[in-house]
Amino acid sequence: MDDSGLHIGIRGREEAVVTEDLLAQNVGSGLVKVYATAMMIALIEKAAVYSVEPFLEPGQGTVGTHVDVSHCSATPLGMRVWAETELVGIDRRKLTFRVAAYDERGLIGEGRHERFIIDYARFQAKADAK
Repeated sequence: MDDSGLHIGIRGREEAVVTEDLLAQNVGSGLVKVYATAMMIALIEKAAVYSVEPFLEPGQGTVGTHVDVSHCSATPLGMRVWAETELVGIDRRKLTFRVAAYDERGLIGEGRHERFIIDYARFQAKADAK
């Protein structure tokens, strides 16, 4: 891409324990006491964000622009979950990740996630001007 050091193959990993505040019934995404899809996606995004952060220029970051993830297995309260990401595409400022989420029993979600590299100050100024 450029001299920032970004390269295909960068991997990320973040984990959490499913607590009451991460349950579908408590985040408004369902009525059941299982790990919310929205919270799984947030964990995936966090893994992607932190995986590339060390390779960006000062003042740069990324914002999520597309998520295409299936949530294929329910996870109960108290179980450990983790998300893994791999940078598989770089197109100028667009970054594409292959993503997967797991709990202690196995795969719970997988798909793709896109992020764009932004300049924090410029991005925030534009957002605040609307």
